[in-house]
Amino acid sequence: MDATKPIVLVIAGPLTPADVPRFHEELYERLHGELAARPDDFVVTEVICEVGGLVRPNLAAVEVLARLQLDARRRGCRVRLRDAGRELRLLLDLVGLGDMARDTPPDRT
Repeated sequence: MDATKPIVLVIAGPLTPADVPRFHEELYERLHGELAARPDDFVVTEVICEVGGLVRPNLAAVEVLARLQLDARRRGCRVRLRDAGRELRLLLDLVGLGDMARDTPPDRT
């Protein structure tokens, strides 16, 4: 039986395009670190992006999420958003990435 555990990335604050490589590197390190530290039957199948702390979501935030989704899919993982606010969900819809937040319950505010 395979053991699975999601990787949780916290994405908070105002983001700029300069933040994109940092999150890419963090996901890469977490994926490879989790796999190296676990037994052979350990599988990472999900990356959860905690986005409740994003301040004024913008296109830089969308780029971060899109790149994380691309990187995760290349490694056979699925990306889910946690605590995606209304503004972020609308922005993702606007650029055609609304499916990222479809299974995310709306924020409670």
